[in-house]
Amino acid sequence: MDIMANVLLAAGCSPAMAHSLDEVEAFVGISSCLLVNMGTLSPDWVASKKLAARRAVELGKPWVLDPVGCGATPVRTASCLQLLGCGPSVVRGNASEILALAGAAGSGVRGVDSTAASKDALEAAKQLATAHKCIVAVSGEVDYVTDGKAVVGVRNGHELLTLITAAGCSLTALIAAFLTVAPQQPLLATVHALAVFGLAGEEGLKLAPRPGPGSLRVGLLDMLHLMDEATVKAGARIEVVA
Repeated sequence: MDIMANVLLAAGCSPAMAHSLDEVEAFVGISSCLLVNMGTLSPDWVASKKLAARRAVELGKPWVLDPVGCGATPVRTASCLQLLGCGPSVVRGNASEILALAGAAGSGVRGVDSTAASKDALEAAKQLATAHKCIVAVSGEVDYVTDGKAVVGVRNGHELLTLITAAGCSLTALIAAFLTVAPQQPLLATVHALAVFGLAGEEGLKLAPRPGPGSLRVGLLDMLHLMDEATVKAGARIEVVA
């Protein structure tokens, strides 16, 4: 939660990390967007996630699902599948998570390879996006975003980001932040969030005297705070794939 909250603060947002069953609906009511992260599971927390997601849909607010660790255990996979059924605006996961979620959703995907590349999950992502009428993003060396038909690739980022706990979760949080600005354009919001996060990692690492994951964590937050339009236009690497 620490790095996710700090990423959102650096990007100019006001995050609330709420999980109590008694208050999640109230927080959804005063929020511009909801992020449901499946990283920590307990019966009460799963119930809170479902309640929050359903309330967001009732209020017409966008919400984002991060199926953290989907495929690792039957309980986790089932919980992710239940949240998928609550109508997310965007789903963001790595290749293994998207493959597992698609397989659990009956999309005909077999097996989960923990070393799968993002392109290996692209067809599964398209199937999920079509079936659930949402945007699906697969992060990896190249990030892919699809609405089931169109596919956009983003080539920003640095491999050291994989050595920072919750970097992926923070990326999903930034997608939610971008959705607050463009709730009617979820594909574009997702694509630009991926590019900005990856670019912040690239530029943040340049600030470090001895580059490493610890320095990158600091540099990432600094660059998200310092990022301007000129830097994004010069450094974002976005391409229409299909």
